Amino acid sequence: MTAVIALENLCVELGGRPVLRDLTIALAGRSLGLLGPNGAGKTTLIRTLLGFHAPSRGTARLAGMDIRTHGKELRAIVGYMPENDAFIAGMSAVRMVRMLAEMSGLPPVAALERTHEVLYYVGLGETRYRNLEGYSLGMKQLAKLAQAIVHAPRVLLLDEPTNGLDPPARRRMIKLIQEIRDAGEVHIVFSSHLLRDVEECCDEVMVLKDGAIVRHCDLAAERQADRRFVDLELRGDREAFAARLQQAGYDTANAGKHGLKVVCPGGLEMLELYRLADAGGVQIRRLSYKRDSLQDIFLEAMEATDGRV
Repeated sequence: MTAVIALENLCVELGGRPVLRDLTIALAGRSLGLLGPNGAGKTTLIRTLLGFHAPSRGTARLAGMDIRTHGKELRAIVGYMPENDAFIAGMSAVRMVRMLAEMSGLPPVAALERTHEVLYYVGLGETRYRNLEGYSLGMKQLAKLAQAIVHAPRVLLLDEPTNGLDPPARRRMIKLIQEIRDAGEVHIVFSSHLLRDVEECCDEVMVLKDGAIVRHCDLAAERQADRRFVDLELRGDREAFAARLQQAGYDTANAGKHGLKVVCPGGLEMLELYRLADAGGVQIRRLSYKRDSLQDIFLEAMEATDGRV
């Protein structure tokens, strides 16, 4: 599969301070989640892909085009929903979205037609002639999404699209992003600090910390693997029990005096744990389990100290 985003030793310095450090990765998924704490470099990476920041070393490619040499062409195929409001005072939603559609390369008549279509699509059809200053926060977010998709981009960059939204508005935004993703015509980069939103919208995740990539994960593959993580408290011969489990296809690790951590791959039933324990004369005093979650993946990445995938 051809990489939609390819980072090649990408480094960015702002004010003489390194912000992005030797990012190298190829991302081909339909929707990429960009995670990291505040100051990790998420917004800087998006702005670099858009050409707002020049790389100090290395480069990046979007849809095969180098950001250093194809800035004009890239702006025609990329849609951008910024984190902060960037509206022009006194403009209605129709006027603003149409203007940005024309700036993205659409002829005036087509720009107006597409503007009405996308404003109805995001739910602003009845209020499209109102000035943006009178919009609620949720409506402003929808207007920002409308201008990002009005020119039918191939790559859609979303920077904190659900930030500050109440639950109903957040649910609507997530539903729209999922519909855009499932249509299969746009590749999405979804930057957020909200793990639940990324998990609902993305099939691939990249975690940044201190400007470096510390984890890259294929969420779709993780879900298909259906791994379960089990904590056991035992009485009996723990080492012999662990050896039986490993022969049966489980991964194990000792935990404390009587504990055993077990990874159950998809297709292996936890009932088998009890059968093997009984066969070896081992008592299972306590059992708890969970499936691997994006929260676990993120927390593990935050514990990384070497700044590498």
